[in-house]
Amino acid sequence: MTTTETTDELMEATYAALCKHGYASLRMQDIADESSKSKATLHYHYESKQDLLYALLDHLTDSFADRIETLEGETPAAQLLSLVEQYLSPGADDSIEEFRTALLEIKAQGPYDDRFREELTEFDRMLHGRIRSLLEAGQADGIFRDEIDPDETAEFIVTVLNGAQMRHVAVDHPPERTYAMLETYVCRQLLTDDTDRSEGTFE
Repeated sequence: MTTTETTDELMEATYAALCKHGYASLRMQDIADESSKSKATLHYHYESKQDLLYALLDHLTDSFADRIETLEGETPAAQLLSLVEQYLSPGADDSIEEFRTALLEIKAQGPYDDRFREELTEFDRMLHGRIRSLLEAGQADGIFRDEIDPDETAEFIVTVLNGAQMRHVAVDHPPERTYAMLETYVCRQLLTDDTDRSEGTFE
């Protein structure tokens, strides 16, 4: 097995174990149980559970960045909503919900753990940058209003997305409602008045 294959397996195992056990209860043995590797092998590649979780956050950031580079939709508006949908999607099984809960636990460690804060900051910066680029592209195409500030608008959308994720985990608020709210926001506040919404703006 190559180094890349081993890393991918350990990331998948860490993800599965984190979903199943949560951050606070996660042990190296739990991760080993989800892979073909022994606990000793895990320690050979990663000194501690924390190191594995740092690597997992980095891996997830890279994976999400790849996913949102190519988005469904013919226009920047449609692609923006595709990104929002990917971020808020509840997923097809309970593991997504379990992971969101575990991720919220990790985010809570940000004020106390510099590495976690660095990884979470990088994810936040990546998400903000991608949204800003879609807004700028929409302005160039004449779809989004010239007067909107892409940087400030991206900041607002990222804040809404993060709040929606936390609210969903904490009080089971449906993420579909946040998606509908953001779709309305894009339609009413961002699109130019002469944009024909019936001709594929959101397709």
